[in-house]
This record gives sequence, C-alpha cells and structure tokens, in this order.
Amino acid sequence: MTQQRIHRAVSADGTEIAGHVHGDGPPLVLVHGGPDDGDSAWTDLLPFLTDRFTCYLPSTRGRGLSGDNPDHSPPRLVEDVTAFVDSIGEPVDLVGWSLGGALALGAAAHATAVTTVAVYEPFVPSVLREDDFARFSTTFAQMGEAATECRLADAARAFIRIVATDDELAAVEATAHLEDWARNVPVLVQEAQQGMTYDGPFSTDPDLLGQITAPVLLLRGQQAALATLFADAEQHVAQHVADPRVRELASIGHIAPILAPERIADELITLLHSAQQPA
Repeated sequence: MTQQRIHRAVSADGTEIAGHVHGDGPPLVLVHGGPDDGDSAWTDLLPFLTDRFTCYLPSTRGRGLSGDNPDHSPPRLVEDVTAFVDSIGEPVDLVGWSLGGALALGAAAHATAVTTVAVYEPFVPSVLREDDFARFSTTFAQMGEAATECRLADAARAFIRIVATDDELAAVEATAHLEDWARNVPVLVQEAQQGMTYDGPFSTDPDLLGQITAPVLLLRGQQAALATLFADAEQHVAQHVADPRVRELASIGHIAPILAPERIADELITLLHSAQQPA
C-alpha cells in the first residue's frame, strides 16, 4: 500500500494548515475554491498532473486536514496559503480556482518564492456589480438558513446555481462532489459572513496585485454562468499584475476543473512551461 504523504505548515495566527501530496516533479500548489477542500477540489485533475509535478493540496482553515480558528476573514485565508507555500522551502508554481484564485494571487504577493501563478476564473470582490452582489447576499442568507436546518445538500445546490450553468449542475449531481461541497457549507457560510463585513484590503486590490513579480496566467471559460463577473475579474487582474498571460477557453464553464479536467490540465502544463519564457 502506498504511504500517504501529508505536508503541514503553521499559519501566521498558529492555525495548522495541511494537505496531501501526490506525484513527482517540481512543486505545484493547488488552492481550492469556496465549497471545496484540498482533496475534493482536485480529484479529477490530479491524474493529469502527477506525472509532471509534485502536487500539494492544502486546505484552508476549517477544512480537510487543516485545523480551525474562529477568524475566517479574507487576510487569514491568504496567510494560510502563504504559510503553506513558504514551508515547502523551494520555488513553487501556484494554481487557484475561483476563491482559491484570489488566495493564490494574495500568496504570490507575499510568499518568498513563487515562480508562476495560474488562476481559473478568480473571484474578485471589487468587480461585483450590484445585481451580482445582491444575488450572492441572498444566496448566502438562504444557505445559512438551510445549514441551520441541517439541509447541507440544499445549501450546496443553492451556491452552485449561482456559479454553474444548468448543464454543469446536472453533471455535478451525477458525481460525489455535491456531497463533498455539502460537508463544507458551514465553513463557507462563516467565510461569507466575515467577508461581507470585512472592510480592509483584499488580495485582489491593485496595490497588492502590483507586488506580484511572477507571470500570472489567467484562464477563463466562455460558457461560465457568471460570464460578465469573471470577464471583469480577468480584466482587473490583467491590468494590475506585471506579467499577465490571458487564455479564454471555448465550450467550458466555471466547473471545468471537475467536468473537463484533461483540458484544464493541458492548458496548465502548456502555460506553466511557456510562462518561463519572456512575454
């Protein structure tokens, strides 16, 4: 039986951050999105990466193998990823999806040795339009009510209906991912509540994005349910990082790392290699 590999780090406030490690090669840290943890987010993508990279799968606080802390504000989540990246002790490539994209960008601004950052449809709060903000606020209120009544699967569906197309939601329903997301609903609601009341700097603010010296690869699907939001996010990040590389992918949406993993892996492998060349 293959022995499980686990990497552990300690965040700035003392919270243990941990994740499984798979594969061999240069270190690649993959940062999960809002409803996921380090293991559930990348189950489908890993088989296409582990022959080229040592893949580190950290979970932010309150999820997966990591410890917990009452403070789930946006800076603490960035500190979780930054501490994990720095603890590896050598230059790493970073991949982030959705909220994980924003956390990866924050870690790239603070960590000591990030070679490349690749983000798939990062969540950027500052570009939320009024109607999208209202939808998110209403949905998180519904999710909180459902979680209180122990209807975690209903809460997970409510969240996915915002970010996924009908076809994506139907496809996810046929997998085990909805159950994984339901498990993380309480911490997702906690993070949303603290994020909405937080009034400090975000990892995607222009000043912090301007501190990223590594190439930033921005991937976006053409069929995302929130196409305007993610297009605005892509433009915002590209305007403020030093070395952006933009790639738009046809016929996929926000859940592509699960539903089209081989295609996402191919893009990552190609772009991570090409990013080492001058822009």
